[in-house]
Amino acid sequence: MQKIIMKENYEQGWIRMFTHLANLFFEQSKIVDEDEEGAILANLTLERTLDGQLVGKAILTWDGVEYSAEFSEIEETDDDKAITRQLKRIYSHVFLETLEQATGMHQSWGILTGIRPMKLYHKYRHEGHSTEEAQQLLMNRHRLSSEKSELLAKIANVQLRTVPDLHELKNEVSIYIGIPFCPTKCAYCTFPAYAINRKNGRVETFLDGLHEEIREMGKWLTERDMAITTIYFGGGTPTSIEAEEMDALYETMYASFPNMDKVREVTVEAGRPDTITPAKIEVLKKWGIDRISVNPQSYTDETLKAIGRHHTVQETVDKFWLSRDMGMKNINMDLIIGLPNEGMEEFKHSLAETEKMQPESLTVHTLSFKRASEMTRNKDKYKVANRETVEQMMKLGEEWNAANGYEPYYLYRQKNILGNLENVGYAKPGEESIYNIVIMEEVQTIIGVGCGASSKFIDPETGKITQFYNPKDPAAYILTYEDSIVKKLAHLDAIFPEMVK
Repeated sequence: MQKIIMKENYEQGWIRMFTHLANLFFEQSKIVDEDEEGAILANLTLERTLDGQLVGKAILTWDGVEYSAEFSEIEETDDDKAITRQLKRIYSHVFLETLEQATGMHQSWGILTGIRPMKLYHKYRHEGHSTEEAQQLLMNRHRLSSEKSELLAKIANVQLRTVPDLHELKNEVSIYIGIPFCPTKCAYCTFPAYAINRKNGRVETFLDGLHEEIREMGKWLTERDMAITTIYFGGGTPTSIEAEEMDALYETMYASFPNMDKVREVTVEAGRPDTITPAKIEVLKKWGIDRISVNPQSYTDETLKAIGRHHTVQETVDKFWLSRDMGMKNINMDLIIGLPNEGMEEFKHSLAETEKMQPESLTVHTLSFKRASEMTRNKDKYKVANRETVEQMMKLGEEWNAANGYEPYYLYRQKNILGNLENVGYAKPGEESIYNIVIMEEVQTIIGVGCGASSKFIDPETGKITQFYNPKDPAAYILTYEDSIVKKLAHLDAIFPEMVK
């Protein structure tokens, strides 16, 4: 653990900010107020000049060597929140710069530690800045590299081509339906995912509650003639349940939700190849669903075994072609860079295998050590690639996608992500997932139903976001889903008062 001494006393929110920044450089860090051997001493100051500039300065001392940085902006005068944001930005800027000097590490995402950098780019564009001006603000204010600012601009262009009315969707909703079961739980996973078990009727009872949730949400939407933009079945693995159960679920969906013929997209994650069967594909076809995921994560059998995915590489390939041959026209695949014992050669092999299949979209994830995952709990057991290697793998993924006709269309980041990198969704032109775009850019309300589903209520007038989480555990969900329905309907009534009947 690297300890950092701050000369000033800061509020807890500021301490968290400095800690997040320091953790970009050290596996773990802690802000302390007493001198300790080996600690870094950081002295941050702020000055106001006569011409209205705020000048932040940092002096960082480590092992007897002093590093300094300075950054200034014209002082904000709009409101208290804007002023606080500016002060945090200035302090973060100089603190990060001195840490870069001291460690020799460069952070291509600059001071951004949140998961949605695209939102910041869209914000600058909405304020009237040109593409070039928005990119310059990202580089100057937030220390992004030119490559990352260009990537954000490129993604924004694809998003607006795919969904021209992206920022006018606030009076529509999308639906997320969570199925919490998987054949097994992957070592890196913290999603609601329970090994499917038919004992004690847990699956059947869960599905009873899910049908009821769908019906009640559908009733509210129908009474208000509310438009649904997209529907997304996630989990877990939604294809873990039986074909007959899938069929009944889609029947309830079509019977309950209004204007299903106008829904722009319905997606079902079939991420685990070992859950895909001809009977389940027939059910998908019956209901006009042809957008699915078949996720290899890696094309190395030893890796799949190490991370707890009980299927083989050959099964991934076989199930992809089964899905394609039976009429699935839009298939997404996921790859994860930085998985245990994988480096450039393994990732090159995964890309070469993907090239043979040419899925409509490919999401390149960077491994993240999520707090509650098996991989994080037993970190010493899993040897993962170093920062330089994962950066090379990400660059290779970017080059491969461009060479194969894919464009980046959405991006998000995670805490404890290897190399302080990102996850990028690529797609062939016209094959982008609208749901992935709207959920990442937070442009509309997402109603979550099912186990572990997160609802995100976005006030169309103020933009204020309120979140509500269904229980992750199926047993808890079964006991509380009726109460969850009542609470979610109250949230919907609050943000759409003119539609209340």
